[in-house]
Amino acid sequence: MAKQAHYRYEKMSWPEVDKAAVDGRVVIIPAATLEDHGRHLPVDTDVVLANGVCHAAARRIPDEVVVLPPVTHGYSPHHIDFPGTITIDWKTFVDYVLDITRSLVHHGFRKILLVNGHGSNRPVLDMAARLTVIEHPYAHCGALSWWELTKVREEFAKMRESEWVAHACELETSVYLALDPDNVEMDKAEEDTSFNKSLHFWSDLAGAPPAGYRNAVGLTEFWSTVTRDGVKGDPTKATAEKGRALVAAAAEELVAIVREFRERPVVRRTAHQSIVAPTGGFFHGSPRPSDEPHDDATKGAAGADTTISENRGIDS
Repeated sequence: MAKQAHYRYEKMSWPEVDKAAVDGRVVIIPAATLEDHGRHLPVDTDVVLANGVCHAAARRIPDEVVVLPPVTHGYSPHHIDFPGTITIDWKTFVDYVLDITRSLVHHGFRKILLVNGHGSNRPVLDMAARLTVIEHPYAHCGALSWWELTKVREEFAKMRESEWVAHACELETSVYLALDPDNVEMDKAEEDTSFNKSLHFWSDLAGAPPAGYRNAVGLTEFWSTVTRDGVKGDPTKATAEKGRALVAAAAEELVAIVREFRERPVVRRTAHQSIVAPTGGFFHGSPRPSDEPHDDATKGAAGADTTISENRGIDS
């Protein structure tokens, strides 16, 4: 029996991976970590949520994307006081993700989207995405956190019942209930909003604190100093129905992002120095503009065509 076409990278044969690159599919990489999420949720919460929304989006456009298995271990040293937390050194994490994107670019993929499920992964995933582009100017790599998607926040605003959502809260618990209800112990869910919040120091996944709060200054304290059991918010307000609506909102927004990403041209670099540095130069591993892979359509007199070929959405 012939195998059905699919979007799961790990289930593809190498010729199928090659064809996916030729077809210009966007590669989606969920990234999260293992850490405490209260007494009612497993330590894989961030992984399940990030992976779940990515697959929900991919099921809508299976011929336009491939989804890698999630990056399971992330940067989480401030959670280490709670058993179960696995944390990776930030530089090791960046290098690890960068090796994944390097491999994908080598195989011909030119559009890579890192979808984050863990707050402290944001700066390191952003760095990995930036370095991917620096090393491969003929490719695009973007990064986002699923809970910051506009449609997710708009949808959550309609259903929100708790004052704060920050961790193992109404939002995260609802999505986990929608994706894997058998591993949620709602009888153990307890509200905890005892974290030290003030005018300029607060956190809210939905970006909507109560009236009167102002700038959210970035301050990552050790988790054991700000929460009793790993909860910041009120998970007792969570429902699977809310979670299904949030997953659908995330999937819809990711589809729109993927389609815009596929159409976004990769523009050829232009060196404005009179003397151009040797290959690599200051940015080790980053080719000079003249060294970049490009399609025949981009060759010729300077200024004739400065955009990487739209064939495959990649270079040749």
